[in-house]
Amino acid sequence: MSDRRAGGRGGGEAGSVVVLGATGFVGRHICEVFGAAGWTVTGIARGAQDPSTPYEIIPLDVVSAEPGHIARLLAERGAGAVVNAAGAVWQATEDDMTRANAELVEHLVAATARLDARPRLIQLGSVHEYGPVPRTGITEDTPTAPVTPYGRSKLAGARALLDATASGEAAGLVLRVSNVSGPGTHRASLLGMVAHHLATSAPEPLRLAPLLAHRDFVDVRDVADAALAAACSEASGQVLNIGGGQATSVRSLVLRLTELAGAAAEIVEAPSAGGRPPEAEWQRMDIGRAKRLLGWSPRRSLDDSLRDLLAHARAGAHRESLSSALQVAPTTMALSDHR
Repeated sequence: MSDRRAGGRGGGEAGSVVVLGATGFVGRHICEVFGAAGWTVTGIARGAQDPSTPYEIIPLDVVSAEPGHIARLLAERGAGAVVNAAGAVWQATEDDMTRANAELVEHLVAATARLDARPRLIQLGSVHEYGPVPRTGITEDTPTAPVTPYGRSKLAGARALLDATASGEAAGLVLRVSNVSGPGTHRASLLGMVAHHLATSAPEPLRLAPLLAHRDFVDVRDVADAALAAACSEASGQVLNIGGGQATSVRSLVLRLTELAGAAAEIVEAPSAGGRPPEAEWQRMDIGRAKRLLGWSPRRSLDDSLRDLLAHARAGAHRESLSSALQVAPTTMALSDHR
């Protein structure tokens, strides 16, 4: 992890940060890390603020917001840094991904260009911007050849920021993040789906596509630490890989989750009907540049990340169970009053 726990632009005192996508999986952890480091945190999200959130959340569909609106908001908050953790991935159309992952960054760059004091922009990118690679480490110089709409849209967003830094319109970094695990992992992801299945003790088998891939995983809290280190850094106009630095079998992770759950769970691997034969994807990110420029490296083990993911999923399942019980209770009471 970085030694630079706090700092404003260029490594000074902690300042003000605006986090886009603040209530999402990664965004909420970023807000927590900046807050703990002494920054004034303002979150932007489409949803309403959770009463338990210790920082301000501004409800705004930033994807549809005009650059002028965004610029005024950043100026009002005196933002010294902006972290873009917003985006579209799960159950989104290609058009949605283009707007949320690419056009949003263009609007953000245009907004900050209007300000006299421009905040540092930290763009959270994705390993999927590289596309399929041979079984060698992925460096920042690896050619980008994304094959999915998500990867293409994230790459377009990264290029928007990099072009702006090259022309002097912006200062900031692109953090190209590997597969993220840890507490709050989305249920639509592989590990999030498995954790939810185990947390709810679902009796039916969990059917998955063949688990042939080896991927690079990093804990969400380590990603948040990297965002803080990037905001404190003077480096600009570069891509930094943020990952675990290891290629890990996804099958081994699924099996480890079932072991940690301590429950018998039937996992069925089967290709989709009529689909192409599954490919054994392989990812390992070289994270040396982030270590050199930011002093950052992941400090949480993958096993700890899985434990915390499962604990969070269980807590969520418990809350949902209580909520369901409370919704049923008034009806039950009304019936008993008539007896």
